Amino acid sequence: MRGRAAVLRSALPVPRGVRSSRAPSLPAPRFAGSSMETAAPAPPGPATAAAAAAPFPPLFPPGLHGIYGECRRLYPEQPNPLQVTAIIKYWLGGPDPLDYVSMYRNLGSPSQNVPEHWHYVSFGLSDLYGDNRVHEFTGSDGPSGFGFELTFRLKRETGESAPPTWPAELMQGLARYVFQSENTFCSGDHVSWHSPLDNSESRIQHMLLTEDPQMQPVQTPFGVVTFLQIVGVCTEELHAAQQWNGQGILELLRTVPVAGGPWLITDMRRGETIFEIDPHLQQDRVDKGIETDGSNLSGVSAKCAWDDLSRPPEDDEDSRSICIGTHPRRLSGKDTEQIRETLRRGLEINSKPVLPPINHQRQNGLNNDRAPSRKDSLESESSATIIPHELIRTRQLESVHLKFNQESGALIPLCLRGRLLHGRHFTYKSITGDTAITFVSTGVEGAFATEEHPYAAHGPWLQILLTEEFVERMLEDLEDLNSSEEFKLPKEYSWPEKKLKVSILPDAVFDNPLH
Repeated sequence: MRGRAAVLRSALPVPRGVRSSRAPSLPAPRFAGSSMETAAPAPPGPATAAAAAAPFPPLFPPGLHGIYGECRRLYPEQPNPLQVTAIIKYWLGGPDPLDYVSMYRNLGSPSQNVPEHWHYVSFGLSDLYGDNRVHEFTGSDGPSGFGFELTFRLKRETGESAPPTWPAELMQGLARYVFQSENTFCSGDHVSWHSPLDNSESRIQHMLLTEDPQMQPVQTPFGVVTFLQIVGVCTEELHAAQQWNGQGILELLRTVPVAGGPWLITDMRRGETIFEIDPHLQQDRVDKGIETDGSNLSGVSAKCAWDDLSRPPEDDEDSRSICIGTHPRRLSGKDTEQIRETLRRGLEINSKPVLPPINHQRQNGLNNDRAPSRKDSLESESSATIIPHELIRTRQLESVHLKFNQESGALIPLCLRGRLLHGRHFTYKSITGDTAITFVSTGVEGAFATEEHPYAAHGPWLQILLTEEFVERMLEDLEDLNSSEEFKLPKEYSWPEKKLKVSILPDAVFDNPLH
C-alpha cells in the first residue's frame, strides 16, 4: 500500500507518487457528469455574500456536509484542514475507496494527561453522495453506507509542523478490506497487520478499533454515521485481545498514559507493551478475564480449506470436497449471510451461544440493521442456480481434513479453550475463496452439525461439533501451536478414531492453489 493514488491537498512535501496542491477554504466539489473537481469559492461579493455566510456551498454533497459539520464542531478554528484525496475516485475506477482523509491538529487535554496529537478522519466508508455511485441508497433510517468512518489519533512529535501522511494510506488499506470482503468493523475488533504501521522499526504492528472519544454519531439524509478509531498496538497486546476480548485490552490501554491514555492516542515510538510497563496486568486482569469470560472473538477471515475424506477423489458428481487446487464451490446466499453476520459481530459480547439464524426470506444485505451492499449482485452467483441441491439438504460427512496456514492454525487453541469450552462457536472464513469452517460446541443452537453427525456441510461451509472431552484432548495434542516460535511446515495432527485430520501448511499453498 503506497500513496500512488492520493493527493495531499497542501503545499507541503509529500511522498513519492503523491501530488500536492493548495486546498480551498473547504472542499467544494462541483459535478459535471460523472467527474468531480475541487474549486475554491469565489470571493464574497454582492451576489455571493449570502452564500458565503452559509457553512457549506449549496451543492455540497449531504453526506460530506454531515461529517464536515461534526469536524467543524470539534475544530472550529480549522475550517481548511490538510487533506489526502484519491487522484481517481473509487466510483471512477480508482483503487482507493476513501475520497478524502482530513487531518487536524488536536491540542489534547493537559488536565486529563492527553498529549497533543494529529487527528485523521476518513470520508467514503459512509454514503457521501446518496446517488448510488458507491453505496446503494435505501433511506435515512439505517446506517449510511457501511455505517461508519475511520479515525486515527497519532501523537505529535516535538517540532513536527505537519501531520505525516502514512495514516491516510493505512486507512485506505482498511477501507479496501471492507469494500472487498463486505466485513464491517465494530468497536473491539482487531486487525492483524504484522508490520509496523508506519513502515519503520516500531513495535506498533497491529490495530484495535473503538469508538472515537470525541466524535459523535452523525445523522445524514443517507443514514447514520458513527466514527471508529484505529488504535495501534503491539503483538503481545493483539494476542491478549484475541485470547480475551478487544474491549478489555482497550480499557487497559486507557489506564496507561504512555500506551494510549483516555483518548487512546497511538505513539509509534512506544517501546514497551502494557504488560512490560505493568506486569500485574497480564495475571490480574487478562488471565483472570480469559478464565472467567473466555474469548469474545467469534470468527476470523483466514487462510483455510477443508477436504471431505468421506468419498473417493473421483466422486465429483455429488462431492462437497473443498480441495486446494480445484475450483471452489459457491456458498448459498443464505449461508453467506449467516457467516458474515458471525464475522460482523467480531469481538462483540455474545450473551447467548447461538449461531445467527439462516433467514428463509433473505433481506438485501447482511442483516436487517444494515443497508444493502454492492456485493448483493455477486451473491446472486452463489445461489441455487449453481448447486441447487445444496439448498435443500445438509450433507453429513464421515471424515474431514482441515487445512490452515500457521497464523490461522495458531488460533485453534483460542478457538477450543476460549470459545468451545465456554459453550460458544468459532468461524474461519477463507480470504482466498468461498470456504468457511465453523467449530461449535454442544451448547450452540442453530447449528446443522449434531452429536450424532458431528461433521456436516452446506456446500463449502463446514461445521464441526466437538464434545468437551475431545476439546480437552485436542488442546493437549495441539499444545505446540501456542509457541511463539515458527515450526517446520507442513505439520499434521490426526485423530483416527474421530476421523479428523488437521494440517498446518505454508502460506504459498493458499496464495497459489495450483502450487
